Amino acid sequence: MSKRKNLLIVDDEPNIVISLEFLLEQAGYQVRVAHDGQQAWEAIQAQPPDLVLLDVMLPQLSGFDVCQKIRETPALQGMRVVMLTAKGRDVEVSKGLALGADAYISKPFSTQELLAQVRDLLADA
Repeated sequence: MSKRKNLLIVDDEPNIVISLEFLLEQAGYQVRVAHDGQQAWEAIQAQPPDLVLLDVMLPQLSGFDVCQKIRETPALQGMRVVMLTAKGRDVEVSKGLALGADAYISKPFSTQELLAQVRDLLADA
């Protein structure tokens, strides 16, 4: 059997973290959590996940900053990044995708759509 995929949830909203952590663990993923952008960047450097679910509005570093750091680091080029945020205006979506996000999902979101997106991105990895 293949190794379980490792995901990092980065969000400062406890209710979202709890529900995403439960959903993704039930789907068979290994899940870690970071509550701000700096904590996320440190976790990514220490143990790179296969995929990051990344909020935009975070303390310390924004999700956009974290995404940009990931894409500027050659060793992390294969990492999948999904922006998951309440900032769903076209300009924010465009910025997230321009910085290298693989997908951009606006809150509130369908858990089934999110799971499908995660599965699709990890299948391509």
